[in-house]
Amino acid sequence: MRLDDQNESSNVEDRRGGGGSFGGGIGRGGVGIGTIVLALAASYFFGIDPALILGLASNNGSQSPRQEAARKPPADDEMARFVSKVLASTESTWEAVFRAGGSRYQQPKLVLFSGATATACGTGQSAMGPFYCPSDQKVYIDLSFYRDLKTRFHAPGEFAQAYVIAHEVGHHVQNLLGISDKVHRAQQGASKAKANALSVRLELQADCLAGVWGHRADAAKNIIEPGEIQQALNAASAIGDDRLQQQTQGRIVPESFTHGSSEQRMRWFKIGMDSGDLRRCDTFKAASL
Repeated sequence: MRLDDQNESSNVEDRRGGGGSFGGGIGRGGVGIGTIVLALAASYFFGIDPALILGLASNNGSQSPRQEAARKPPADDEMARFVSKVLASTESTWEAVFRAGGSRYQQPKLVLFSGATATACGTGQSAMGPFYCPSDQKVYIDLSFYRDLKTRFHAPGEFAQAYVIAHEVGHHVQNLLGISDKVHRAQQGASKAKANALSVRLELQADCLAGVWGHRADAAKNIIEPGEIQQALNAASAIGDDRLQQQTQGRIVPESFTHGSSEQRMRWFKIGMDSGDLRRCDTFKAASL
């Protein structure tokens, strides 16, 4: 990606312990991103509301992680600088979109952490993958996730990494627009299948919003290198419910999908990427996903 001319965001909090080197996450002997993330992935990978798992984690009798003091990432941390520039790009993009619609965009915070961290939704853990907490309007990521994205899920590349941030920011946009609250209210009292179906539409919309960012950011600053769009499509495919279920349990159960199939996730990201039009991302009115 061409980000040399992109400013860094001022909304990055670094809670990582022991410095800011890439891969400074939890060790393989602790709460690892290995088998646990695969077990959780089908339901909560890239999820908007991790409150259920977070609540279980914070109430299981174990000591909650100490809240790290917010600080800026070190200047020589290339990966932290990269996500900071991506975040800044999403800020300028969504500020313009909201301004054109006659409203003001409230910028989210991006929290870098290692292993586990306190959030307004409970205890966040690396094993959950990146997530957005609507209660504090913060995106959380352990940067060691990018290593797994490349090696375990075979989705390398900077634009794949940027897609991760843009998807979570998409959930923030949904939160600001009131979409998330409407979906969560509709899920209350609904059947499991209905609640899952609504979750799929919410997640696919966040994929589309990530594509809207990609289209508009590239149009404004020509940030995408040739071939990089495929990187994001590969990442979207890698985290489809069908693919994750096949990998983790050896069978596919469509009624249990919460994020959409690989094909659906690629399709909706591409809709946003091709059009750059927020109106094209209404997955809730789409007759077919």
